[in-house]
Amino acid sequence: MPFMPIVVIVVILAVSGIRVVQQYQRGLVFRFGRYRGTRAPGLRWIIPVVERMHIVDVRVVTLNVEPQETMTKDNVPVKVKAVVWYRVTNPQHAVIEVADYDGAIAQTSLTTLRTVMGQHSLDELLKEQDKLSAMLKTTIDEVTEPWGIQVERVEIKDVEIPESMQRAMAQEAEALREKRARIIKAEAELEAARKLREAADEMQKSRTSLELRRMQMMTEIGAEQNTMMVVMMPSEFVRAAEGIAQLAQNRDRAP
Repeated sequence: MPFMPIVVIVVILAVSGIRVVQQYQRGLVFRFGRYRGTRAPGLRWIIPVVERMHIVDVRVVTLNVEPQETMTKDNVPVKVKAVVWYRVTNPQHAVIEVADYDGAIAQTSLTTLRTVMGQHSLDELLKEQDKLSAMLKTTIDEVTEPWGIQVERVEIKDVEIPESMQRAMAQEAEALREKRARIIKAEAELEAARKLREAADEMQKSRTSLELRRMQMMTEIGAEQNTMMVVMMPSEFVRAAEGIAQLAQNRDRAP
């Protein structure tokens, strides 16, 4: 019966070598410390004691970069937050080329964020965040590519500036809004003056138009239900009265 213990030992060793690689994982097999290959998802078997399997997750990982205090190109202190999305594209390089790729990507993102922010002004940082995010992605991806890591996306999450700078920016924005309002009002008044001048020129061409305008003003005044009564005299009467007054004035001046 000594054969039975040997069979049991063989079965135990065979079962101990079974590994399950999930769909979102890759298994790196090392034999006596030497890389032997990468196993796809599924039920896999390695030689017990002789081989070892290292599991690598190939899903997209979200990294929240710690807030970084830095100085912009125009010497404004800011605190910037960012988010980095990355995934492992080459499990072999990710395990063999760098000891801790998660930590390495975090440190690379921190230093790159400080460097890029220091090369741009505050105005660019606030208005061109998409451009700066693309620049961050390209720079980080160049560093992580030899590690088998691909940076999918980088987004600047938040930009904090000092309260004194916030007040100054608010005052500047208020001044710009007031400037635009005054310009719009001046342009409207200029356009109204032009239209009024054109209307006056047209009325001078026809006395009938002037009289109709007078009658319209009477109608508008009467529609407001006020107690004041305005009597409009025809323009001929006004001109005749002015002529009589001029003649009387000239007669008084005569010796």
